[in-house]
Amino acid sequence: MQVAILTVGNELLAGDIENTNATWIAQRLTEGGATVTRIQTVPDDHEVIADVVAEWSTAFDAVIVTGGLGGTPDDITMKAVAAGVDRAFVVVDEAAEQVETTIAAILERRPDIDFDLDVAWYASMPEGAEVLPNGEGLAPGCRAGNVYVLPGIPDEMKPMFDSIADRFVGDRVSREFYADAPEGAVARELGLVAEQFGVEVGSYPNRGGPTRIKLSGFDPAVLDDAVTWVWENATVDLYESEAAVERARRSEQSG
Repeated sequence: MQVAILTVGNELLAGDIENTNATWIAQRLTEGGATVTRIQTVPDDHEVIADVVAEWSTAFDAVIVTGGLGGTPDDITMKAVAAGVDRAFVVVDEAAEQVETTIAAILERRPDIDFDLDVAWYASMPEGAEVLPNGEGLAPGCRAGNVYVLPGIPDEMKPMFDSIADRFVGDRVSREFYADAPEGAVARELGLVAEQFGVEVGSYPNRGGPTRIKLSGFDPAVLDDAVTWVWENATVDLYESEAAVERARRSEQSG
């Protein structure tokens, strides 16, 4: 399953807020076996968002969009997504009910707050969209076709994603291990294993620490054979975990 991630917000492009959502979602998708094919950040620009959504919704199995939901002037994501999937932007009754219920609950806890917001704006989304409840905030998310729209606030986005995570299950698998050496010391073996077994290879150096090696593919048996080949042919010490590397280092130092 190929999934693209689109994060929206001028604040992300300006570096005012770290884009942790993209990394978190990508990790969760990869853990579920999906293949993350694109990650892009765009400004709060209706035309740009709509164009990317229109292109990606036909190119990939699913598109996840985060950011730009709410009632401030720059919260235009939902309307832009509606344009991107070529649907009318309408008030969805189910979404309106959720917004009103949330407001009532907030006012019950904080009767001193004066809520002056446009419920219709919060409850508007692409016509025919599936409403994704937001248990941590005001703005519901939605699914329009294969495009999923989630809030940008991490505390709201994460539980909403968790509620739909099983929709992004794929058959991609990975194996990780560690080399107690710079990545250049295993470059030859990794190049050969990629060529011989057709697996994807990643090596991630850690200054002063072990190099993390990751092999990925779609056939678990082939992947296991590839890992075995690297372990048998590597000229450096390999370990199953970073903790195992540290234990070996301490053992050498004490000896």
